[in-house]
Amino acid sequence: MIIVIFIETSMKNLILITFIIGSTLAISAQPSAVRGGSNSYSFIDYQRNFPRPTEAFERKLDTLQKQFAEKKIEWPAKYMYIRSFKYDSQLEVWVKNDLKDKFQLFKTYKVCALAGTLGPKRMEGDYQVPEGFYYINEFNPKSNYYLSLGLNYPNASDKILSDAERPGSAIYIHGSCVTVGCIPITDKQIDELYVLAAFSKSQGQDFIPVHIFPIAYNKEKSIKYLDGLTKINQKLKDFSDRMEDAFEYFEKYKQIPVVLINEEGEYIINDAPPRKSKNLLVENDIKRPPVAHRTRVLGELVEAVHQWPEFPGGAKAFMIYLDNVGQEVAEFLPKGVKKTYVQLEFIIDKDGVPVNFKVLKSITGTNHLNDELITRMENMGTWKPAILHNKPVAKKMIQTITVEKL
Repeated sequence: MIIVIFIETSMKNLILITFIIGSTLAISAQPSAVRGGSNSYSFIDYQRNFPRPTEAFERKLDTLQKQFAEKKIEWPAKYMYIRSFKYDSQLEVWVKNDLKDKFQLFKTYKVCALAGTLGPKRMEGDYQVPEGFYYINEFNPKSNYYLSLGLNYPNASDKILSDAERPGSAIYIHGSCVTVGCIPITDKQIDELYVLAAFSKSQGQDFIPVHIFPIAYNKEKSIKYLDGLTKINQKLKDFSDRMEDAFEYFEKYKQIPVVLINEEGEYIINDAPPRKSKNLLVENDIKRPPVAHRTRVLGELVEAVHQWPEFPGGAKAFMIYLDNVGQEVAEFLPKGVKKTYVQLEFIIDKDGVPVNFKVLKSITGTNHLNDELITRMENMGTWKPAILHNKPVAKKMIQTITVEKL
């Protein structure tokens, strides 16, 4: 069991702790301020070594103090919580100054650009904004997008559920209003957010939580849109339900929920009961007898090899082949779905023949799509096998394929 717990303590709010059976992982972030005595050097002092944060402090400090005074909030906020809603293109900033207090909404920013669709990020290059539970792990005063706040993607759940080789990285809240998978706001807004976060960190909040939701679950239009997507995708429905559990907990208590992660990488929110899954009807998933695929009884597979298997024509030819296969099987996508990602596991046997295909991740209920994809992959030709100690050996491969209607 992997457990991710956001715990409030008297020293640091919302500390992210990750446990993996029998061991504790240390989590690093930029160093906190060195405090104590008249010569203490704060995180704010450190940030003032850089031109852009210095300019941000000069432009925004007085304005922020006045806005806090108007809302009767003590400046600066000791505890800060950020939540973002992809479909609604909003980023909220919540603050408080005492552990026992409820969080209070300080400001809502407009997210000015969006890449990808609803649903979590699962691989590098999918242009998806992550969904889930994260924290700020980097302050970048020299960002290509003016100023930026880095998030700890992939988190413990993402590392289990995302592409093992290429889960993606470098997810930020930043300025410049452009994105290929981050959360962009305007330069004037990132000025404020950067200053707010810097002050909270300077006072001891080393792990500022950032929760990214697919929708705002209290808006009817957003709920209807998400319902339309999840009718044909049980995995997305299950994921969204867990995110809704967290949303509802915060709405009720105005405190951060405890988040657990089970062995399958699924989020569990406080003690929220599991929801009943519905059988989803996929209109074009034609019922048919199981398709016989190429299987072999193999011995123990090696993990490390001296030379990896090579597709006929090399790596570039393999990527072209995968693109073509993804387009060919797109006709078997469920109605209303234009794009998905299917993760396959297979073995390149010691004679170079691809065998024992297994679908690891796909849209629920699309057996026809999965069978067609495996059939085409089985016909991709004979590889050069993996080499270990100058002898060919069988090697397991995992590959994610983009299936998209063009």
